[in-house]
Amino acid sequence: MNGVADVLPVILALLLGMSVVLYVVLDGFDLGIGMLFFFYPGEDDRDLIMNSVAPFWDGNETWLVLGGVTLWAAFPKAFAIILPAMYIPVMVLLLALIFRGVAFEFRWVAKPRHRAWDWSFAVGSTLGAFAQGLVLGGVVQGIPVRNGEFTGQALSWLSPFSVMCGLAVVTGYTLLGATWLMLKTSGPVEERARKLGVPLLAALLAFIVAVSIWTPLMSPRIAERWFGVPNIFFLAQVPVATLLFAWLCWRGIRRGQAILPFVMAVGIFLLAFFGLVISSIPYIVPPSLTIWEAAAYPGSQMFYLIGAAILIPMILAYTVLVFWLFRGKLKPGEGYH
Repeated sequence: MNGVADVLPVILALLLGMSVVLYVVLDGFDLGIGMLFFFYPGEDDRDLIMNSVAPFWDGNETWLVLGGVTLWAAFPKAFAIILPAMYIPVMVLLLALIFRGVAFEFRWVAKPRHRAWDWSFAVGSTLGAFAQGLVLGGVVQGIPVRNGEFTGQALSWLSPFSVMCGLAVVTGYTLLGATWLMLKTSGPVEERARKLGVPLLAALLAFIVAVSIWTPLMSPRIAERWFGVPNIFFLAQVPVATLLFAWLCWRGIRRGQAILPFVMAVGIFLLAFFGLVISSIPYIVPPSLTIWEAAAYPGSQMFYLIGAAILIPMILAYTVLVFWLFRGKLKPGEGYH
């Protein structure tokens, strides 16, 4: 491989990674506030929680669509393997997000008989987050492939490791949701979010430690990547940075700061994602298919890249504009509905 055929898959893999990261961060706190409904039984509190994400939630899921389209258009061989391998959790994810979106809108018009929609919003958020973790765990643990085709069973993705990843994503998104409420709300909602923040942070760190131990034990390739010389001297900075971010997040929560806990929680997610990328690169379907082997024809890659170069700045500009326009805290009783 040489020239354009070498470079294009790398650029598109970076684009795919960017889409995943932005989705996880932006829709993560969105899903997280839904799961926090279980801890806020009061109607006024739930109104404030939903209003804190009302201007953002639908735009956040744009990045999930972009990531899926990028995988399909730029890496069709990987798409043709991953989707059949993950049919069940992917379908659960999509149905949960659809039902959650419907619940978000119907809750307001169904008042005062809206309790069912409250539960739909909370359960849909939880199932959506858990399904994402199942997909993540199923991909990281490896997909059985022979002659470029998925050769496993319908439940090959289901394992103790994938279930643990599902619980980890649920915990992490709930932490993002709690730190988002610290950033965007005030009064009793913010106070309870701070009480929940510390145990959620501790639970997320426990899951990160468990995944960090389990993955190298599960895969000699990953163990060599992280603990081989000289890699270990460079990659040891990742857990150190994670502990630093966690301490800063804890400190911000305890001191009543608004921005720091959310920023540090996002930082922990970014470091966790970086660690997964380091473990898998250059495989897009571990441990069988690299990004170059899975890439589409160079002409198709270039066609998609041109379209993405036009579309992505528009999405980013819209996202930045919305976050700027609706900056600041909401007080109890305030909202957009």
